[in-house]
Amino acid sequence: MSDNQNYNPKEREQHWQKYWKQHKIFAFDAQSKKELFSIDTPPPTMSGRMHIGHAFSYSQQDFIARYKRMNGCNVFFPFGTDDNGLPTERMIEKMKNVKPVDMGREEFIKLCTKTLDELRPEFVGDWQNLGISCDFSVMYSTINEHSRKVSQWSFIDLYKKKRAYQKEAPTIWCTECKTAIAQAELVDKEKQADLVQVEVQTTHGKPLVFATTRPELMMACIAISVHPDDKRYKEFVGKKATIPGGPIVPIIADTLTKIEFGTGVVYWCPFGDAADVEFVAKHPELKIKHIKNKDGTLNEHAGKYAGLYMNKARRQVIEDWKALGAVKSIEQKKQMTNAHERCGTPVEYLVSRQWFIKVLDVKDDLITIGKKLKFYPEFMRQRYENWVNGLKWDWCISRQRYFGIPFPVWYCKKCHAVVLADEKQLPVDPLIHKPATCACGGNDFEPEHDVLDTWATSSITPLITQKLFDGLAISKKLYPMNMRPQGHDIISTWLFYTIVKSYLHFKKLPWETAAISGWVLDPLGQKMSKSKGNVVAPQEIIAKYSADALRWAASASKLGEDSAFQDKELVTGQKFVTKLWNAAKFSAIHLQKYKGDAPKKLEVIDKWILSKMNALVKQSVENYDEFEYSKTRREVEVFFWHTFCDNYLEIAKYRLYGTDADKKKSAQYTLYNVLLNVVKLMAPITPHITEEVYQQYFAAHEKMKSVHVSAWPAFDKKLVDLDAEKIGDAVVAVVSVVRKYKSQNAMPLNAEIKEVLVSNDAVRTVENDIKAVLHAGKITVNAKADIVIEGIDLKVGIGK
Repeated sequence: MSDNQNYNPKEREQHWQKYWKQHKIFAFDAQSKKELFSIDTPPPTMSGRMHIGHAFSYSQQDFIARYKRMNGCNVFFPFGTDDNGLPTERMIEKMKNVKPVDMGREEFIKLCTKTLDELRPEFVGDWQNLGISCDFSVMYSTINEHSRKVSQWSFIDLYKKKRAYQKEAPTIWCTECKTAIAQAELVDKEKQADLVQVEVQTTHGKPLVFATTRPELMMACIAISVHPDDKRYKEFVGKKATIPGGPIVPIIADTLTKIEFGTGVVYWCPFGDAADVEFVAKHPELKIKHIKNKDGTLNEHAGKYAGLYMNKARRQVIEDWKALGAVKSIEQKKQMTNAHERCGTPVEYLVSRQWFIKVLDVKDDLITIGKKLKFYPEFMRQRYENWVNGLKWDWCISRQRYFGIPFPVWYCKKCHAVVLADEKQLPVDPLIHKPATCACGGNDFEPEHDVLDTWATSSITPLITQKLFDGLAISKKLYPMNMRPQGHDIISTWLFYTIVKSYLHFKKLPWETAAISGWVLDPLGQKMSKSKGNVVAPQEIIAKYSADALRWAASASKLGEDSAFQDKELVTGQKFVTKLWNAAKFSAIHLQKYKGDAPKKLEVIDKWILSKMNALVKQSVENYDEFEYSKTRREVEVFFWHTFCDNYLEIAKYRLYGTDADKKKSAQYTLYNVLLNVVKLMAPITPHITEEVYQQYFAAHEKMKSVHVSAWPAFDKKLVDLDAEKIGDAVVAVVSVVRKYKSQNAMPLNAEIKEVLVSNDAVRTVENDIKAVLHAGKITVNAKADIVIEGIDLKVGIGK
């Protein structure tokens, strides 16, 4: 290591990334007998570049992967891309200025696949540039042939287990994306709505007044209800009401009606919201009239409003009601509505034929098996349980899209039976392929046009990666996996659906632990997102600072915490990189001829820092085993900057420069081991600078290709020396006081001091170290001293 060489992160980080790839440092060894640690790596959606949330969450899972690898584990850390879904379709449509409906499914799929193959190297490169230690030779795409095969097998297996079924039922529908969606894809969205109070005439001879925010659905009205205990309206039950300009409907009593809400009168127009679904299920005697089209317009059953989009129809109905004198009042109110998370469009409820996975009947089982999953942090378990307890719908898995995994299904035109693909055929596209024959003997089939929901495939990522090793002994060990890292915002989707699939297929959890990361927030506490314009690009951060600095910032956040992005963390991270490099350069000067052997005797100050280092090693293992990487980083940071650099190096350098061979070797031994341990403890967080330092000096001694496959520092009981720690702390206190005295008196640090007065004779054993570092003529013990060091039984004074 040259003492005048500077560390250039831009050049050296790229160098080490190429080195790791060339030497297969992070390669998974399917034949290894080492303890396995497997990670269900989240496949990022290929609808753009890596964003800051990615950078933080993937860095955090990488900290754990690197720690486990240095602890001797055979780490399975694959990488995939999520190419299957609406975001990809939207990206391709925008990039290529095309519409799938104009191209046809087969041509559109070819275009998507080709475009993704072109984009993938740069996209994956963002993760590699961050230093993520995945084995990028073990890659999958959620739309490639392997994933299609596994996903279609999953559907067939669940169908045979009578868990997958098809029915015509009210379905959550996005009119913008023109597809059915699942309950988990809903987000709450606030909007302004007109609450219209409408008077209706009844056969009772008296009017009723109801309030609604959905006037446009009035032609679908099937009933007006009041609560059976509402004395105001008992006489109306059993009568009929005429919706102004619309149908005549019965007035019924129903407990779904809230006495205290509005006028206590409800008009039911299936399907305006989820409550309508429950109401219709209670009243099968009421005939439903569907008036909504899939594109958000009203159909021919809407009468004069047919063909209008619902927003326009809403305004028109209100005007017509006003003309009839039926509107009693209109009140502007804020309303929370369900919207599609992908596009933000308020959803509708349409009756359509869809495929579902039956989950409502196993909610209790999903809670029970979920209790066996270890959550980091533990409080995230509650989000999972709340979601399961709040489920109201089975899982809708069919989507009316083009770029997705097709259902492996045909319908026999002779007997109308569902015909499944033979598992040996998989993967299949029913629009292209055909089954052999139906059980009835029919050989004419109608193909299924729908595709599987993207979560139906993403929910089997542990299975997709396991089956990459089919036929090998390791395959059985890869399921269940050890860890699922993911964001808290997709507990209700990715985590939940993966548990559902694993339970329904195998009656077991897909992993042992779930490591849940938080959001990255802007300084105002808002989640960073492109739509808000408050994002910072990790690519720009790496270019300006370094990948290690960005990872340092990510390590400041605990698992599960939403944390504000702070530039100061990047600056601090970069300062650490520079400080470690400079400390290594200084150490290299004094370790050039050191052979690594232990001294005959360790000096007290050396015992002091080795004991503290040893405690830090012990604590780091406890922290990492609980995924508390942020604690280790903070503790190592304090130790490195203050205990090692500010104090130990200053105190020991006089022995390092000195001529006493034994004392020098004691300092060299300590310097070597402390710096090596700091490098290793920080290797998961800042992998590039630690590799640089390790390769410059330690690799040759340890004979390892990389710090990242070297052994994690081990706790050594022999190094525990509490007496030495007390003496060392006293020395640091004395040095601190005298330096402060020199500073206050405008004296240079190397200015000579005649005498230092110390009240504790314990420091007598390190008198020469104190004299050397303070340039003191002598140390006088048990003299009166007028400066008290708080927290230490010690007084220090300056002799005149």
